[in-house]
Amino acid sequence: MSRSGGPPGLRDRSTRGQVPSPSCAGPSRVPVEAGWRPRRESARGADDNDSVPAPLDAASLRRAPKVLLHDHLDGGLRPQTVLELADDCGYRDLPTDDADELGRWFQAAADSGSLERYLETFAHTVAVMQRSDAVRRVARECALDLAADGVVYAEIRMAPELLTAMPMDAAVEAMLDGYAQGAREAAEAGTPITVGTLLCAMRQNDRWDEVAELVVRHRDGGVVGFDLAGPEDGFPPDRHPSAIALLDRTGAHRTVHAGEAAGIDSIVAALDGARAERLGHGVRIADQVAADGSLGPVAERVRDEQVTLEVAPSSNVQTGAYPSLAEHPVGRLHRLGFAVTVNTDNRLMSGVSVTSELADVVATCGWDWDDVQAVAERALAAAFVDETERARLLADVVRPGYAALRQG
Repeated sequence: MSRSGGPPGLRDRSTRGQVPSPSCAGPSRVPVEAGWRPRRESARGADDNDSVPAPLDAASLRRAPKVLLHDHLDGGLRPQTVLELADDCGYRDLPTDDADELGRWFQAAADSGSLERYLETFAHTVAVMQRSDAVRRVARECALDLAADGVVYAEIRMAPELLTAMPMDAAVEAMLDGYAQGAREAAEAGTPITVGTLLCAMRQNDRWDEVAELVVRHRDGGVVGFDLAGPEDGFPPDRHPSAIALLDRTGAHRTVHAGEAAGIDSIVAALDGARAERLGHGVRIADQVAADGSLGPVAERVRDEQVTLEVAPSSNVQTGAYPSLAEHPVGRLHRLGFAVTVNTDNRLMSGVSVTSELADVVATCGWDWDDVQAVAERALAAAFVDETERARLLADVVRPGYAALRQG
């Protein structure tokens, strides 16, 4: 259920039943030259031309094997967990002591259009995560919640420097322990998930080198990459070149928040200044996509190099990047062959799941199972995971899962 009271994907700002906007209208196939037509496999090993695919509804999408690249740990707590952790640590600033009301409050604050109110929501979640046992619990529940939603691989990010009551190494170890415990329990429940950890450095702070060192130090334990988060304007991604140089020397993966609040210059800086492999959000690349589909030079580069866009449509609408999902460019970018993936960003604040986010995009942009599978395979191809695990997930989990859905 979404926190608006309806099933996932049926939220107030959903555009179900409306005529898709120009950003979503038209055929939604990925061009063949982009390399993302999924290979169809029969779940029965026989001719399945007469099979009726499962309906593209929330229930079927929940069964679909999904890959999540952009989700913040401090933006995905369960409301009940926020209340219980607040009670444990003596935090008294929450607006309510009712879990349902608290969930609605988080979403309303994020929907308000007020940056001040939006940032206040994170003040609450971070405040209750200032102990190792709290971080461990939140990470465990994150893995369990995503696994229950049909996510088979996830990369979850957090800025350890925000957990000021403990050393950053302790914060990282608590996250890794929690994810591992959650993954074990999910496997026992029949919903296996692999979780990788991304460590964020805050652009406006000066701890980039420390975070880069943490990434290198813990990468054998489950940390898969480095991220830059925080305000894009005024804090370029090459502000601390020594951190970027360390990542370069050690071959550490990196993604950078760019092209969310700021435009094309932010994207160029992420690619050239931080040598980002993926763009956190990156949707402002649409600023260089003309009405006729022609591309400006940066957009052409991002498409041709298949730089992965970690798109989070509901979050982008909340923060005012686009007025509605119908006007969001996710469908158009996908249709033009950009390496689009669909993500949640902050599940608590946005009141979304991976399933509901996909359901809204499917309904708004007219996607079919080919599109949904293409996005999943594209995300897996861009994941910061070792090649053996990537190949296993693709061959044993993702493709058989979609083949089964095509059988109805």
